Amino acid sequence: MELKRILRNLDWWLIVATFMLMAYGLVLIYSATHTFAVETGRSWHLGRQMMFMAVSILMAIFSLRFNYRMLKNYTRQLYIFNLVLLIAVMLFGHAQLGAQRWIQIGSFSFQPSEFSKIILIICLAAFMEKRIEWLESFKDYLPVFVYVLVPFILVMRQPDLGTSLTFIAILIGMIFVSGFKYKWFFRMGITFVALLPIFWMVLQDYQKNRIRVFLNPELDPFGSGYHVIQSKIAIGSGGLFGKGWLEGTQSQLNFLPENHTDFIFAVAGEEFGFIGTILLIVLYFIIIWRGIAIALNADDDFGTLLATGITSMFMFHIVVNIGMTIGIMPVTGVPLPFLSYGVSSLLTNVGLIALLLNIKVRDQRLQF
Repeated sequence: MELKRILRNLDWWLIVATFMLMAYGLVLIYSATHTFAVETGRSWHLGRQMMFMAVSILMAIFSLRFNYRMLKNYTRQLYIFNLVLLIAVMLFGHAQLGAQRWIQIGSFSFQPSEFSKIILIICLAAFMEKRIEWLESFKDYLPVFVYVLVPFILVMRQPDLGTSLTFIAILIGMIFVSGFKYKWFFRMGITFVALLPIFWMVLQDYQKNRIRVFLNPELDPFGSGYHVIQSKIAIGSGGLFGKGWLEGTQSQLNFLPENHTDFIFAVAGEEFGFIGTILLIVLYFIIIWRGIAIALNADDDFGTLLATGITSMFMFHIVVNIGMTIGIMPVTGVPLPFLSYGVSSLLTNVGLIALLLNIKVRDQRLQF
């Protein structure tokens, strides 16, 4: 595809919103790690995030040269590779924060479960496209559920509840657009509620505590409930316009744990206030809006399923992360796209945006 056509068909709303979020993320990461940078004389987190941001952007630009449909030819290899990576985490993984989710190679570590999201979206889209015409009864969807169940179990074993639930969100989005009936969703919801006691039994103790403190943060104010309490204090103290960049007391004085990763939204709330967080939400709304538009206008079922899976993942991450920082959802360790520090998450998110753009530039129909 010639360069002029690619540039003409690019979704500039999506591109601008993504770049603004990444820039916002760098500002927040610097602020969240400012104390560490002053003590050590270098901003290690910011430099690393900027380096991999540049790498991910170059990879995204390069990927636009290739038709996204060619991915269908490699889904079997990708699916097996994903399972091998997740099994490798169980056998050789590096434990951190009570979970074995990372693979360490020298001084570099990465989180395979982050990359498994993009792999699952691609593989599941191709798997469902081959069967889309025969997905008429609930029984026809059973192979689809099993296809997701295998990596779901491997990720749960790490344990990584956040990524496991992300898989479910991706699955729900894709089966919804494929024609899954509302009554089946209702019956599955009833079944899930009935199985909650069993689900509770397989959770780790720290995961159970997170649910308990979600219902009552004061139950363990200096333990499991500490994160949420400090996050709500930080956001509430920001007021309308915030305390100013680098002026957030909860973040700068290290009262707010994981302020550069899972709770970075609280840093935005404290330093930039209600106005700053509304800007974030508007930018995320643009990404969701354009994702839905690309899904609706895709030339083929594969493109529709891909765009739906990507949009479902972003929507889940945004709602859950912001929800847990303001105390309306349990803490699950789900990062906020483009804002939370993390190389694996950043590469995955930019890769997903590149996929959306790839679908868009190859759309022959009029976009809205």
